[in-house]
Amino acid sequence: MVLALTWTGGAWAQALTGLARIDAEASVVRDTHGGAELALVLSQPVPYRVFTLDAPPRLVLDFSEVDWTGLSPEAFDRAEAVSAVAVGTIRPGWSRMVLELAEPLAVREVSMATDTDAVVTLALQTVAAEVFAAASGAPDSALFRLPRPVVDLTAPRRRPTGDRPVVVALDPGHGGIDPGAERDGVAEADLMLGFASELREVLIRAGFEVVLTRDADVFVPLEMRQSLARAGGADVFLSLHADALAEGRASGATIYTLAQTASDIASEKLAERHDRADLLAGVDLSDQDDVVAGVLMDLARLETAPRSDRLADALVDGLKRNIGRLHKRPRLEAAFSVLKAADIPSVLIELGFLSSERDLANLVSPEWRAKAALGIRDALLAWAAEDAAEAALLRQ
Repeated sequence: MVLALTWTGGAWAQALTGLARIDAEASVVRDTHGGAELALVLSQPVPYRVFTLDAPPRLVLDFSEVDWTGLSPEAFDRAEAVSAVAVGTIRPGWSRMVLELAEPLAVREVSMATDTDAVVTLALQTVAAEVFAAASGAPDSALFRLPRPVVDLTAPRRRPTGDRPVVVALDPGHGGIDPGAERDGVAEADLMLGFASELREVLIRAGFEVVLTRDADVFVPLEMRQSLARAGGADVFLSLHADALAEGRASGATIYTLAQTASDIASEKLAERHDRADLLAGVDLSDQDDVVAGVLMDLARLETAPRSDRLADALVDGLKRNIGRLHKRPRLEAAFSVLKAADIPSVLIELGFLSSERDLANLVSPEWRAKAALGIRDALLAWAAEDAAEAALLRQ
């Protein structure tokens, strides 16, 4: 079920021109008999939309738009009915709040009361799981819909043989409603966006062509990132991250390739958190690849997987030569969804961990990042030359 409110009158149009701000202290979610109630106090009325998603059950509220400053999801007065809260930008001009529900709760009533401010109130009631699932789903709205994965009906891009520039897709992790890891005022999403811009300039000067999966602080779903790379004609895909680990201690750069079984527990948990970030951003994951598509993708990976492995090895060597110390196990594997493209060699680079003081100091250092960029450049140059030579032999 989708509930949306908009206004078209002149008086309302004038009221909607500014950015609404959240009153964090006055906003609350609380348990009620047979459900829960959410009250959001905003500085002014704005258009909004409410819907639910299943697997896991979530309540999604979109606004045009809200400044969430001062509202900490951790400090938000949660009810037992709410397991987690995420807020942030979902796309330019639109803000999102996502509540992960501890049980299926249907929207029984929604309203906005306006005076000097605006109060959005939602009454939720417990329903059967099958009832919730039947009423859930992302609406097909031109105002709010996220970009869909690109359907490319052209012939597969020819593997480079050295006769044209290699196209590198840089994927700055997280963004928008999903800031990634955070520590001491540093957000992973911002840090990786800045590094991607720096790395892009280094690679262009080395003769590569570069496409970015995002060039601003916006949310891009995991499946969309590979689609954007493919639409840009990418020959190789690098996902850039600087996570934080709650389990144990880790430091130093790490290169990940795709595998169904993770190298260790920490890698498994890391991949799970990446997928969970999409869920908490309100992505509808109900559409899954069918069995036939999965088989065809596995066949395509028979060629790309060894190329990804060689790329990862080259990155370990290039980074080690330029920044020195890496993670004690710099080559790891995990089931990262962002690496699942069957037709593009793909790796995920953890430049470091914000949970490590040493890594944090490196990551905020322009000098260290410059060395890391040169290491990645050297790795790509070496890998591209070897890959092109192999491709030329295969075509003979």
